[in-house]
Amino acid sequence: QVQLVESGGGLVQPGGSLRLSCAASGSIFSIIPMGWYRQAPGVQRELVAGISRSGRTSYADSVKGRFTISRDNAKNTVYLQMNSLKPEDTAVYYCYAAIPSEWAWGQGAQVTVSS
Repeated sequence: QVQLVESGGGLVQPGGSLRLSCAASGSIFSIIPMGWYRQAPGVQRELVAGISRSGRTSYADSVKGRFTISRDNAKNTVYLQMNSLKPEDTAVYYCYAAIPSEWAWGQGAQVTVSS
């Protein structure tokens, strides 16, 4: 069973940067797609970014050019580098592991962008 532990959320001013990390347990990390969703109050959950096992990435239009997803298979960790943050990026961010039998989810990391 894969378990995901997130870290790196917090409060940042508009225009600032944060990096989220998602550390996974289990030996199948390197062969499964990973990514990040976010959920803001009153807003539909949004897929922010995904990365395939080969490293191919995809992004929501709202974050393209500002966010970068990456993975370190040796450390069983996926990252989300967030630059030029905007107040509308405020949300709880959840990492996921797209395991064929059942997706695994992180506990969520609060990101607040405010002056």
